[in-house]
Amino acid sequence: MAGRRTDTRERIQRVALELFAERGYDKTTLQEVAERLEITRPALYYHFRTKEAILAGVVDHLVVSIDELVVWAGEQPRTLEARQEILRRISGLLEDRWRPLFRFAQVNQGVMEDLPSGSRMQEGLISMLSVLSAPEDDPVQQFEARLAVIAVILGSIPVLFDLQLPDAERTDVALTVATKLISR
Repeated sequence: MAGRRTDTRERIQRVALELFAERGYDKTTLQEVAERLEITRPALYYHFRTKEAILAGVVDHLVVSIDELVVWAGEQPRTLEARQEILRRISGLLEDRWRPLFRFAQVNQGVMEDLPSGSRMQEGLISMLSVLSAPEDDPVQQFEARLAVIAVILGSIPVLFDLQLPDAERTDVALTVATKLISR
């Protein structure tokens, strides 16, 4: 039964994010979320009482995933192969599951700034930017390492990386560019 409840919660979050990105957070009601899901409002309220709770749950889950990736990356050797694997894992983290959240955050920046979860997400992303650099790296290397992570992030957001490419190809292009930045 717990697995079914988790599936329903994830479905609610996914659909709510889609609506928030389409219509705007402030213009979307819980009634509209319930209608899109073809469930009753009480069924929706069983899982989430407010839009803020839906959004906080999504952001918190992403932040936990980012934190885990940052810890794992910190334990890896400083080889090119390990750094490429870190980039692949960042790309994987940002793919389909989190793409709607990034689209939402882009369209609803004010909402993200006002939520405690939004601050946590920003902190997580900043820590993720630093996973490929070390304090002893020269400033150019540190900047290139951060740009490599940014390239991967941009490659996961179609709106920001408008080359009319299929998702997989866009991701490959972003990883290629990111790898070039860290290959010195």
